[in-house]
Amino acid sequence: MRDVDPSVVARWIQRALWVVLPLAVGPVVEAAVDGRSGPVRIAVALLAWTGWGVGLVATLVPRATSLTVLRVLGPGAAAVAVAAALLAGDDGASATGAVAVVAGALAAASVFAPAAVDSHVDGSSYGTERRFSLRCPPVLAALGAGTWLLVAAAVVTGPLLLAARQWAAGAASLAAGAIVAALGVRSLHQLARRWIVFVPSGVVIHDPVARPDSVMAPRPTIVRIAPARADSGALDLTVGAPGLALEMGLREPLPVSVRERGGEVTTHEAEVVAFTPLRATAVLAEVERRHLDG
Repeated sequence: MRDVDPSVVARWIQRALWVVLPLAVGPVVEAAVDGRSGPVRIAVALLAWTGWGVGLVATLVPRATSLTVLRVLGPGAAAVAVAAALLAGDDGASATGAVAVVAGALAAASVFAPAAVDSHVDGSSYGTERRFSLRCPPVLAALGAGTWLLVAAAVVTGPLLLAARQWAAGAASLAAGAIVAALGVRSLHQLARRWIVFVPSGVVIHDPVARPDSVMAPRPTIVRIAPARADSGALDLTVGAPGLALEMGLREPLPVSVRERGGEVTTHEAEVVAFTPLRATAVLAEVERRHLDG
């Protein structure tokens, strides 16, 4: 019997959670805005349904871009569920509010599930490529969370102010919010484009956040890819990410550009490089399948 790919399973679970999201969260959102003015209710409904529709398309079309979209909308769904449950109070009923919060939390969690992340990243592959996401270091995760807060505020503030007939503040917030959201989403997308790529001609480590150029190792130069050893003297490309680091040994030194603290770029001649994939076990399985384990 053929083994089931965890990425495929994670992808379908994510889709199912997104489909049931309006059924679980919708009633609580309606209760939360009950009694507000008609324009405010319409604005909330438009924002909620637009976000859900865009997110549904993103779950159906696995791409790195879709991953960025879901990383914005998934936590947004959880935040909306919590806020609606609190604002609805007794009108939301405790059980209904709890269901909404759980549904929102599960939808958000599915966005960051390692197998689901790799599913979207690999969706951008060409031909016989296979892509695996690199693990995000704590510093980048914290910066990403802060950026997400700015994007979320930028998206909702302007429309809600306009719906409340705060014309001047709403127009200014809408204009400023469009700029902030565009820059913020672009920044977040860089986190989704950190990956290791297996191609017929070799291996590429692509990390636009940490280095200006990809690390391209032709297949004939690769000695082995295996769990990193403490005494290997590998050039550290993990950017401080936790988890099992792997190392790629080379037959000859490879020029590797690294962005140091302060933004300065330095080039190293490395015979061994270390990196931290999000799913080390899956990467090692691909290494074995391509006979790169030495």
